[in-house]
Amino acid sequence: MKIKLLSIVGARPQFIKLAPIAAEIQAHHPHIEHCIVHTGQHYDYALSQQFFDELQIPRPNYNLEVGSGRHLVQMANILLKLDSLLIVEKPNLILVFGDTNSTAAAAIAAAKHHILLAHVEAGLREFNKSIPEEINKLLTDSVTDLYFPPTQTGVLNLKNMGIIQQVYCTGDLHLDLIKKNASKIQEKTAFVLNKYGLSPQKYYFTTVHRVDNTDNLKNLKQIALSLSKLDAPVLFPVHPRTRRVLVENGFDKLLNPKKVLMIEPIGFWETQVLIAQAKMVLTDSGGVSKESYFHQTPCVILQPCIEWVEIVEEGWAVLTLPIQEHILQAVQHFKKPQQYQAQLGNGQAAKQIVDKIIDFLNQKNKS
Repeated sequence: MKIKLLSIVGARPQFIKLAPIAAEIQAHHPHIEHCIVHTGQHYDYALSQQFFDELQIPRPNYNLEVGSGRHLVQMANILLKLDSLLIVEKPNLILVFGDTNSTAAAAIAAAKHHILLAHVEAGLREFNKSIPEEINKLLTDSVTDLYFPPTQTGVLNLKNMGIIQQVYCTGDLHLDLIKKNASKIQEKTAFVLNKYGLSPQKYYFTTVHRVDNTDNLKNLKQIALSLSKLDAPVLFPVHPRTRRVLVENGFDKLLNPKKVLMIEPIGFWETQVLIAQAKMVLTDSGGVSKESYFHQTPCVILQPCIEWVEIVEEGWAVLTLPIQEHILQAVQHFKKPQQYQAQLGNGQAAKQIVDKIIDFLNQKNKS
């Protein structure tokens, strides 16, 4: 059966998840026509095209170029552009990833066009509707046909919603990339550390980009204050939005330049080296939190909740309010676990996902 699969992405974490899917299709499934749509949600080269190049993802068939903007405006623009595109492309199935505005808008478009929808990272929840991504998760899973939760927690959350059919726990796609490219990461280690003048296990790696922190000036100020008080150098790749807010409010002056090195956003492999070799990671990113877990690097999560509950329960990460005192205490009192249980998969997620999509469409075709 000839299959047309349309993958919709728009942000860094989705490019990372798309890479092993695209590679699996290219290597083993010539009967699948894989059409990639980039919504343009992340329009900055360092957050977008760099990842396509570095991860060897095929050039997108379409770029909707929606850019940044208020959530509803961004989603509305994606919906309008997908409406025309789907009439032309008529895919057998749409594949969406994670919980961005691109994900939710694509899910709504698929439902309105009566196109089958598969959701990678289905079932993950933070149980806080004030978080924009939580709304996107709920919207997407409400219209999905084929669910790919990465963890048993995701499976349970879907079950609690009454969703038990076509649910497959696959593990996490990030791990596919990291496991299959372990030698590449190792080969880059010395060069990357020398580039920033760092020594293994003697620096902190931090990222801050969640709206909860960048739009809440009190939170961002507290995070900035805490970074300069850590007991080792801090490498801080700064998201463009975060940099703008830091500078506009003078918070960049709170970051001691002798202690905190602010750099431009960096690529995936460089990020993996820096996470793997760090003493500890401080982040509000779900993706970076997972990557810390894969590399068995302790992680302080700069928010009160996260959908990757396994890494917290196992002890490799700790949640903290973005308050200076809490952050510093979390760092100082962190106790590294004695065991690593590898709860986020075995590095075979892409194969499982593509195989299940083929089986699902074949069943639909027969019926």
